[in-house]
Amino acid sequence: MTTTTTRELQYRQAINEALRQEMERDENVIIMGEEIAGGAGREHLGIVDAWGGPFRTTVGLIQQFGRERVLDTPLSEAAFVGTAIGAASTGMRTVAELMFVDFIGVCMDQLLNNAAKMRYMFGGQVKLPFVLLTRIGAGFGSAAQHSESFYSIFSHIPGLKGVVPSDAYTAKGLLIAAIRDDDPVVFFEHKGLYGETCQVPEEPYVLPLGKARTVREGTDITLVGISRMTWVCTQAAEELAKSGINAEVVDLLSVSPIDYDHVIDSVRRTHRLVVVDEDTPICSLAGDICARVAEEAFDHLDAPPSRVTAPHTPVPYSRVLEDNYVPNTARVIKTVQGLMSRN
Repeated sequence: MTTTTTRELQYRQAINEALRQEMERDENVIIMGEEIAGGAGREHLGIVDAWGGPFRTTVGLIQQFGRERVLDTPLSEAAFVGTAIGAASTGMRTVAELMFVDFIGVCMDQLLNNAAKMRYMFGGQVKLPFVLLTRIGAGFGSAAQHSESFYSIFSHIPGLKGVVPSDAYTAKGLLIAAIRDDDPVVFFEHKGLYGETCQVPEEPYVLPLGKARTVREGTDITLVGISRMTWVCTQAAEELAKSGINAEVVDLLSVSPIDYDHVIDSVRRTHRLVVVDEDTPICSLAGDICARVAEEAFDHLDAPPSRVTAPHTPVPYSRVLEDNYVPNTARVIKTVQGLMSRN
C-alpha cells in the first residue's frame, strides 16, 4: 500500500514544485522566459536567481538545473515563444513563461499558426509538448495592460488546450499533466491565488486535462467558477445557505476542452445555472457554457442560464472602479436570488 505524504503549500510553491519534479524526471524538460533566473545578460554582474520570475514561481531552478535548461531570454515574446515551440517539435518538452496574458498579441502568430496547427498539418506525425505559463486576473492595481484574463481567446483556437487551476493542489497536478502532454497547453495562473494554501502531496501526480470537479454539492442551483471565481462562488454559496438556498459549486479547471458533461449533469439536478467569469462578456466562456446548457438541458431548466462577468471594458486603474469590475460575492448572490424568485 502506497502512502501519500501531504503538507500545506502555497499556490506559487506548488507550481515551482511541479516544474522542479518534472525537470528532475525528464532531462528534456526546459523552461525559458524573461527574468526567470535573474535576467538575460546579467551573468557578468553575478546575478543568479534574483527574481525567480515576477511571481517567484521559478525560484531555485537555475541553481539546480543550470543555464542550459533554465533560459533567461531577451524581452521578445515572439522570439522565445517561437523558440520553445520549435524546440518542442524536435523532441524537447518546453515551458515558456509569458509574464502576463495581456502580452499575448506579441506572440499570437506563433501560437495560432504554429503551436495550434503543426500536429494537425503534419497528419499527427509531429508531437508538440509545449506549455505556455501565463498570468491572469484583476484586482491588484496593475492597470489595463497587466490585469486581463483572456482565456476565452485561447479556448476559441482549435489545437490548443487550456487549464485554469483554482488552488495549489490543482495547480501542481494540472501543470505536471500539461508538461507530460504531447499537445500545446496554456496554463493560466491567477495572480490572486499565489499566496493561497492547501494540502498538496509531495509526490508527483497528474490531474486529467479537460475535467471539471464539484467542490460543493447542492440541490437548488449550479454555480460554475473559473480559477479564482470558484472561490467567489463558494463564498456566495455559504452566504446563500443562510437563507435556505443550497448551491452546488463546479470548478471548471479547463477552458479547452470544456467539461460540458459535468456542468450539464449538475444542472439537470439543480435546474438553475450561474456562470461566474472574470473575463469580458462578449464571446466569453460564460456565454458559451450558458448556450450549451440551454441547448442540451433546456427541459431541465426552471430559470434562464445566467452570467456574472466583468464588464466589456479594459480593466480600470482606479481601485474603486477595479473593485467594481471584478465579479464578487454580492453580485453572485443578487443574481442567484433573482433566479430563485422566478416561477
